[in-house]
Amino acid sequence: MADVNSLFDLTGRGALITGGSRGLGLEMAQGLAEAGAATFLVARREQWLKPAIEGMRGRGFRCEGALCDVSEEEQVAQTVDKAMATMGKIDILVNNAGITWGAPAEDMPLEKWQAVVDVNLTGTWLFSRRVGRHMLGRQSGCIVNIASISGLSGSVIPESGLVGYAASKAGVMGMTRELAGQWGRRGIRVNAVAPGFFSSRMTEKVLPRVQQEYEAGVPLGRIGRPGELKGAVLFLASDASSYITGQTIVVDGGATIV
Repeated sequence: MADVNSLFDLTGRGALITGGSRGLGLEMAQGLAEAGAATFLVARREQWLKPAIEGMRGRGFRCEGALCDVSEEEQVAQTVDKAMATMGKIDILVNNAGITWGAPAEDMPLEKWQAVVDVNLTGTWLFSRRVGRHMLGRQSGCIVNIASISGLSGSVIPESGLVGYAASKAGVMGMTRELAGQWGRRGIRVNAVAPGFFSSRMTEKVLPRVQQEYEAGVPLGRIGRPGELKGAVLFLASDASSYITGQTIVVDGGATIV
């Protein structure tokens, strides 16, 4: 029986993290690197990606990266191939890239709905499919999809108008279960993390208006703090969760139980 330290040890493994250049995605990448993984960060913008890679390397971590629009199939293929060439293999995929657009459901422009679904849901599928092929060839691998409590219970802030975001994240959880069922006997585990409200670029505009009201309804009485997501991602990416697949871990301070 392995001891607990070895269960969480990712030494020798390669991890690709989409949306990994800043905020919560960078936190997840740092957590995997702290456990010993080589990391490959995927981002849309050079001004975010380059400093993130340099910061990781400054801490002594092995880190590379690439620019990619996760909704574009050819870019995804090129990015995965580059990551494979850089790390030799991809043991862990974290599908974190995501966007949102706020509008009342009756006024949501089709092009904005499509953009959100293309990144959040289709992008997760494109990376899962491409990386999954490599993992299936080795009969080994772990995928962690980043969902949201919005896909579980609807928006915690009704006036924010996140119909596309909520639908896409519910789809991510459904995809997680389906891929887990299809690939489990072939050595691949697929799980998800559904965060509650955290301070991030996505929430920075709405937080000042709603934080006090939101926290009043959360059993732990606050939004998420920096560092409170990387442990859940590390758990699902490591051998500590070797008998867990198709599940969604909710990290929300209890918001969805009330």
